[in-house]
Amino acid sequence: MDNLTHSLVGAVMGRMGLKRLSPRAMPALILAANLPDIDSFIAPLFGEDPLAAHRGFTHGIGGLVTMPFLAVAMIWFWERLRPGKQGPLKLSGLLLACFLAVLSHPLLDFATSYGTRLLEPFSHRWFYGDTLFIMDPWIWLMLVLGLEMSWRAERLGRNWRRPAAWAFGAMLLYIGLNVAISARAVALTRPLVERVAKPRIIEAGEVPLEFWKRRMIWRGDVIGGTGEYDPLKGLNQVKLDPKIIPLRLDDRRLAAAAKRDKHVRAFLFWSRMPMVFEEDGRAFLTDQRFYDRDHRAGSTNFLIPLDNLASSS
Repeated sequence: MDNLTHSLVGAVMGRMGLKRLSPRAMPALILAANLPDIDSFIAPLFGEDPLAAHRGFTHGIGGLVTMPFLAVAMIWFWERLRPGKQGPLKLSGLLLACFLAVLSHPLLDFATSYGTRLLEPFSHRWFYGDTLFIMDPWIWLMLVLGLEMSWRAERLGRNWRRPAAWAFGAMLLYIGLNVAISARAVALTRPLVERVAKPRIIEAGEVPLEFWKRRMIWRGDVIGGTGEYDPLKGLNQVKLDPKIIPLRLDDRRLAAAAKRDKHVRAFLFWSRMPMVFEEDGRAFLTDQRFYDRDHRAGSTNFLIPLDNLASSS
């Protein structure tokens, strides 16, 4: 998910009562809820490709062990520089708050179709929730309203934790609804795909703003395709695009590029649905999730030319 969502979730968790665990708990919750995304920035320092490193160690078991302590250390250091008026930090309460905030990050990221390696460093396996779009304004709206109502209740001397809890609960119900929609879309798509090929992956991607819709992406061993599901037009109807996409993973240029270029290897490690396509006689590596047959080369960041790559180990 985007960092605005992570920040709002951290803030709502604080307004639910976690901010009382320690002075500075509120900024600590927001910081810790975002901290796992540090991986993309520090990856080059360790010679890693940011695309392959993102949503890895800091989003897995390793992150749950290390990131809360890092967040507490950062808050402690800031407190030493600029002591607050709320009294000394309660390190045990601060650590608990940071752990819960860090935990919220990979769980939210898992809900998307981008992928998260939840078991790092013990396993490099990617997990995909296929439930939420990476930026969801409906979640923003729920959480912002919950925060505003919580602040207003506190100013009026009322129970300020309840509005935040209601907003958090509404978000969980919304996620549950999307889980059900995605599961239904996949179940309806599978028998249609089986008429064409044995499905290896069927993804139900949420459409921005129109959360009830799903963009279906499927692939077999050598071909793939797309479709759409809109329960408002028919609860039991999925429409598949008749155009078939060749995956071309046996293209010699892909194997050669993977041997000589580390960026290609990093892309293949990250990619859930790799594919090769040709345009104007040139071969490009991309991911089926971000492929548009009507696009032009260079119109997406998830696009690597395979011809004449410079050697990079």
